[in-house]
Amino acid sequence: MVRAAFLSCLCLAAAPAAACRLALVLALDVSSSVDAREDKLLRDGLAAALLAPEVEAAFFVSADPVALMAFEWSGRGHQTDLLDWVLINTPADLEIAADGLSRSQRGASGQPTAMGHALGYAATKLQDAPVCLSQTIDLAGDGINNESFGPAGAYATFPFEGVVVNGLVIARDDRAVQDYFQTHVIRGPTAFIEVAQGFTDFENAMRRKLLREVFTQVLGRNTSLQRVPG
Repeated sequence: MVRAAFLSCLCLAAAPAAACRLALVLALDVSSSVDAREDKLLRDGLAAALLAPEVEAAFFVSADPVALMAFEWSGRGHQTDLLDWVLINTPADLEIAADGLSRSQRGASGQPTAMGHALGYAATKLQDAPVCLSQTIDLAGDGINNESFGPAGAYATFPFEGVVVNGLVIARDDRAVQDYFQTHVIRGPTAFIEVAQGFTDFENAMRRKLLREVFTQVLGRNTSLQRVPG
């Protein structure tokens, strides 16, 4: 009995404690359907959404921080990190992250939409994330996969156990992209899509999306979404 208790203590000691409540990957589509003006709206919109007062409040609703990482994606093999993993412990951390995203420059243009490769890259980046209670990928895009394997191929190949994938659809003239995200992209029991009515609405949609993703209860308590203040 003593030996069993000792081994149990060793196992508990070996298990890493969670460093944060959420590891969140933000993935921005910069494929050929996104022109230079729209690309700037994506970067500035993401930065502004992160600094919105209600989003900032959501980041610090708990003493357990959120870890952020961001990258842009387009064709096969075209994924560029915009923000390396950072723990958002203070408002200053959030401001620095947002400023870096706003100042970032597009790494590629004229590329197709290799969505499966983007999802696989995001899953791989989560392997290097701080130890967190949950992991979420936030995939934003205005089109469907048109190069190489799609989302199903990524989910069958890369490590997605326990990972939630949400979608931010930048709507155009019909529901085709929204339906594609709903059917093929989002993954996990709490997954959802948010819709931006064009690129000028991206900031608002991202703000709503971040609120749903970040404002959660943690540390073994009820993990359902709380009511967002305001």
